[in-house]
Amino acid sequence: MKILLLDDHKILLDGLKFLILGQQEVESVEAVSTVEEAMQKLDSFRPDLIVSDISVPKEGGIVFAKKVKASFPDIKVIFLSMHEEPYMVKEALSTGAEGYVLKKAAHEELLKAIKDVAEGGMFFSAEIQKILIRRMAFPEDEKILTAREKEVLELIFEELSNKEIGERLFISERTVETHRKNLYTKTKTNTVVGLLKFALENNLISGLH
Repeated sequence: MKILLLDDHKILLDGLKFLILGQQEVESVEAVSTVEEAMQKLDSFRPDLIVSDISVPKEGGIVFAKKVKASFPDIKVIFLSMHEEPYMVKEALSTGAEGYVLKKAAHEELLKAIKDVAEGGMFFSAEIQKILIRRMAFPEDEKILTAREKEVLELIFEELSNKEIGERLFISERTVETHRKNLYTKTKTNTVVGLLKFALENNLISGLH
């Protein structure tokens, strides 16, 4: 079995390559740090399985996985990521990937994922399985932000106060404060800069570039 690794952290890449090459069923492993390099390897190396981070520069691992599945549907894909936010997991798995392993998991979990996926199965870290089960039980939780929260977010970026936002949206100042608290909770940040970074990374605000 030939495996391609994609991650922009060289130390992690070197460690993963060493770990995976020690497996009996693995024939060869190539490691790259950009989507461009990975796309080139698809033709020259033609891997059976790809282990990819999500947060790689420029296009990102999710866009890369979509391209892989569109052009080489027989190539298996496992995401190895630090992200365990439900919306991110949903987007990643919508590519058709066969596995999702959290970086905080033990190395044995990744090796099991590679083995299971190579044999035609699927593999998800325990935390990811919980997210998938919750998605089935509470599909409304999939929404990242509500339409109203997005409106409040845009006005926060215009540096309006809660009072000014309330007047603009015809809601009370207290309601605006509640929306603001929810935004910080959902985005796991407590600063406007953090909100901006989250919005940019997830294409949440139409007017931001």
